[in-house]
Amino acid sequence: MSGAPVTAPAPVRRGELSQPTNVLEPTWVKVALITVALTFLTLFLFVPLVAVFVEALKKGWELYFSAIREDDAIAAIKLTLITAAIAVPLNLIFGVAASWCIAKFEFRGKSLLLTLIDLPFSVSPVISGLIYVLLFGAQGWFGPWLQEHDIKILFAVPGIVLATIFVTFPFVARELIPLMQAQGSEEEEAAIVLGASGWQTFFRVTLPNIKWGLLYGVILCNARAMGEFGAVSVVSGHIRGETNTVPLQVEILYNEYNFAAAFAVASLLALLALVTLALKSFIAWRLHEDYAGADNAH
Repeated sequence: MSGAPVTAPAPVRRGELSQPTNVLEPTWVKVALITVALTFLTLFLFVPLVAVFVEALKKGWELYFSAIREDDAIAAIKLTLITAAIAVPLNLIFGVAASWCIAKFEFRGKSLLLTLIDLPFSVSPVISGLIYVLLFGAQGWFGPWLQEHDIKILFAVPGIVLATIFVTFPFVARELIPLMQAQGSEEEEAAIVLGASGWQTFFRVTLPNIKWGLLYGVILCNARAMGEFGAVSVVSGHIRGETNTVPLQVEILYNEYNFAAAFAVASLLALLALVTLALKSFIAWRLHEDYAGADNAH
């Protein structure tokens, strides 16, 4: 049997199978899909977002700023910032440590750790708040001991922080795990062979490689921490000026039919969402470059 020599197929580079293919579709299909997408975004995103700012400014700038400067609103803003300032750094430390262990090492209980990290995604925030009531409430497991030692967790800042940490701790880890897995361990191993210590390897090799993914996770974690309602609502006690975060303050104002003030305070969360979206888009672009660089390196 004769003929041209048979050549082996070109190897498929890592990541090529996930690249989109150019599929020719009729023009009407493209127009229909774009129309449906734009209609959905308009009805469920743009219109509600615009409505928040329209209602917030409906009675003028003076009332808008007076609603934001009101004592209870300022207390809610301060508590929200304090909660985020505590929860986000703790989740950052946990996320980096957990993703390092999962991506770089094999050990018993690895799948269990992944499951526990994903737990807040599958549990209702209200249920997570009720868990803290079961643990630290007056009739809870540790309630009598806490009362004896005059330690207050529920209906105080510690309970709000704990509930916020629980609902936000997957964000950093879940952004870093796939990025670290894609990058592999070759650079860290090379640094250790050349005499670098563990901390030197982390700060000079690992951290620069994951900085955009880390920042991406921190931004998402911070946005969720400031906007969390369900879990915080259960453990806060709704004490005005003391345990109300911004979302809870919005609820109270709305229930009191003080719509202008409610939308004014809600506009702060809307502005946070817009800033988060802008940063998220920029970092997602840089993160895509990190993934592409990891694929090219392999």
